[in-house]
Amino acid sequence: MPRKHSISSVFVPDHLKDTLKQISQATLTTVVAPMGYGKTTAITWFLSQLSQKKDNAVIRVSIFSDNANVFWKSAQFAFKNAGFDFLEDYPCPSDMVSRSIIIDALCRELSGDKDVYIFIDDYHLFKKPLMAEYISALANALPLNVHVILASRSLILDSKEAVRLGHRLFQIEAEDLRLDREDIKLFVHKCGIEMTDDQLDELMFSTEGWFSAIYLSLRTFMSNNELPKHGSDIYEVFTTAMINSLSDDEREIIVVMGIADEFTATMARHVTGIIGADKLLTKMASENAFIKKMPDGKTFRFHHMMKECAERLFATLPKDSQYEYRNRYGKWYEEHDQYVQAIVAYRKNHNYDALLRVMQADAGILLSCWNPSKVMEVLDECPKDILKKYPLTILVLMRCMFNFRQIPKMMELKKLLTDTINEHPDMSSEEKGNLLGECDLIMSFLMYNDIEAMSNYHRSASNQMSRPAVSISNEGGWTFGSPSVLMMFYRKPGDLDNELSLMDECMPYYYKVTDYHGLGAEKIIRAEAEYMRGNFIDAKILLEAAYTQLEDSNHDNMRLCCDYLDQKLSNYTDYELKISPEERQLEILRHHNAALINVWSASCAYYRALTKDLDNIPEIYKDHLLIRVNILEPGRPMIDMIENMVFLAQKDYTKVIGRSEHLLSICEKMHYCLVTIYVEIQTAGAFAMLGKYKEAKRELKKAISLAFQDNLIMPFVEHYEYIKDLLIDPSFDKEKFFISEIIRIGEDIAVKYIENMEFDDFTPIFTQLTKRENEIVNLMAMRLSNHEISEKLFISEGSVKQYSNQIYRKLQIEGDTRTKRQTLLKIMNENLTKG
Repeated sequence: MPRKHSISSVFVPDHLKDTLKQISQATLTTVVAPMGYGKTTAITWFLSQLSQKKDNAVIRVSIFSDNANVFWKSAQFAFKNAGFDFLEDYPCPSDMVSRSIIIDALCRELSGDKDVYIFIDDYHLFKKPLMAEYISALANALPLNVHVILASRSLILDSKEAVRLGHRLFQIEAEDLRLDREDIKLFVHKCGIEMTDDQLDELMFSTEGWFSAIYLSLRTFMSNNELPKHGSDIYEVFTTAMINSLSDDEREIIVVMGIADEFTATMARHVTGIIGADKLLTKMASENAFIKKMPDGKTFRFHHMMKECAERLFATLPKDSQYEYRNRYGKWYEEHDQYVQAIVAYRKNHNYDALLRVMQADAGILLSCWNPSKVMEVLDECPKDILKKYPLTILVLMRCMFNFRQIPKMMELKKLLTDTINEHPDMSSEEKGNLLGECDLIMSFLMYNDIEAMSNYHRSASNQMSRPAVSISNEGGWTFGSPSVLMMFYRKPGDLDNELSLMDECMPYYYKVTDYHGLGAEKIIRAEAEYMRGNFIDAKILLEAAYTQLEDSNHDNMRLCCDYLDQKLSNYTDYELKISPEERQLEILRHHNAALINVWSASCAYYRALTKDLDNIPEIYKDHLLIRVNILEPGRPMIDMIENMVFLAQKDYTKVIGRSEHLLSICEKMHYCLVTIYVEIQTAGAFAMLGKYKEAKRELKKAISLAFQDNLIMPFVEHYEYIKDLLIDPSFDKEKFFISEIIRIGEDIAVKYIENMEFDDFTPIFTQLTKRENEIVNLMAMRLSNHEISEKLFISEGSVKQYSNQIYRKLQIEGDTRTKRQTLLKIMNENLTKG
């Protein structure tokens, strides 16, 4: 009885099995080989062996395109399907900070006794900058029980990253996957196919051990007992062997669903209209190695070779059929909130009514992740008469154009909106008011940091609108990443009091149309202004009022602005911190919001630089990695000024000077008067530290000429140690009272700081501790517990632990908690004896 032919079973040669076993010894495995070498097949076989054991977890993530949001949704789904749903609350990572948040979450949630294997296939499709560096960081951070496998057609890591990973990296290449003649002979025999030695030689010669080519050649051989002719196009062979032999319904499913990256049977039934699509797909997946059912048991995807052939065949269908299928795709994606995919499908059909409807539903959220040029292309293609039918979509696109800095296009859309309203006299007055009001709100961004000009638009919007704006979320950031409100809106020297009054008048109108976006801004800016003038009590009262206003609200951005001022006040007065930077960090990390982390990092970096606590400056500032962080342009000058402060604390004075000219020119264009003052003071201080006093005085005089008009003392006090020798200058005549106040406060603070250093008679190791850390050391000497210290200092017990760990680290004290404290007390007693 002849043997039954079957090539549906997976064949993995022994040498490859031995290679695959080494994956379990590495944190990161890269599998790099051209299409068709069996990368996916080999890893799938390896993972199938692991899934038989209970002490393993397998997570399979698919990449379908270069779209980061699509990839992230795929990753979230894959992790959830494997029993890990912690990624559900994390937005798609977009920069160094958000990626670091994900790394921390992966390390925390996946660590344990169970081995976890994460397989990311078709990595070559995800062409993002700095990904190799991120992957390397991920592999270095993950616990040893986690193993990441990346399969790609192109190089994943360069030699530098590979060397850096060392034993954590295992690399599988094309030669490891190639079948030799003996492997082919075994595979042919396993398939139940009889071949002569000449035919085996021909198969080896024609395929060069390329697994998919062997597979396709055997399919052809099973059909007509002949191997494909030399020179046959691989896609022609594939189509003949894998698609043409199918039934009509099976062939339709392949050809039509080839457009999708992945799909369910329900989706296939909706798009193709074939009632039995689910049964046919299950049958084909069991018989065809190029159709895979995903681990969730519901989702299907095609191998890229199958997908490319299907797309070629789809292009040969009648135009009417192509149009109908694409519309069904768009409708499916739209109904399942997959807006980007819906837009792509409708765009190919030039179905702009449906496309604009989707853009309106999305409200510009996913559009902001698109390349601006793509959105511009859609706008250019869309007929104006169709666009006029969707005025809310026009508003969404106006906001997108502002975000993309495409202001001329934004103005075109504004005219289109007003033309649309004028051409529809039957539109209700309420609807007109809402459209025109929201248009005014969006236009106000063009007047950014001119409070009065912005407010004119806000008042107009408030008078016309009966609903909150749809283009602004009150949970979003309000300060463009700046930790200071005053730095955003202090525009003109000598005009501060007027600007504060305008803010009081204007914010209620803005709150009304945005559902209280930026809540507390008018109190925070006044508190900052009082602090800048040295009025610490008034500043603290206003700050407490702002904190109270923000209680039980979701305005975390504004809380962080409060923290920025609170940290300064705690450093220069006897006021206690409302919340430590460490406690606030833990609080905001729960939101998984990189934008909030960036504001926290800026605030914390300035505070740590101010207190010379260099070890605890956030990494992106300490190591100057801001180029890898997404920073909104209106907030960038504040961030650069804070980085300048870090450079000063690190004594990198030439860097401060070298950056100043460019930064000052930006501040001038954006009317950032307070940032200008800070940068000029920092530049003066840097020159002074290098002994270039002429240049230092020149820069300091510029800062004083601006600041004294509104009595802004504290920027100078904050940099007092760098500029104090420059302040004794007879040329400061009309500003002499202003200068005397800077010196008075600066000297008072210096004296208080010295008085609080109770261990100043000890060895210099204690001088590296901050004021707060020395207070805690004093209480430790009195044998108080962490709980007693927390009550004494009105901070949490967790903060005491945080400070204690910082003290031990700075003093290089090691051991467990009990022995560390004993060692500290011993050092203190020794120094008391010496004293």
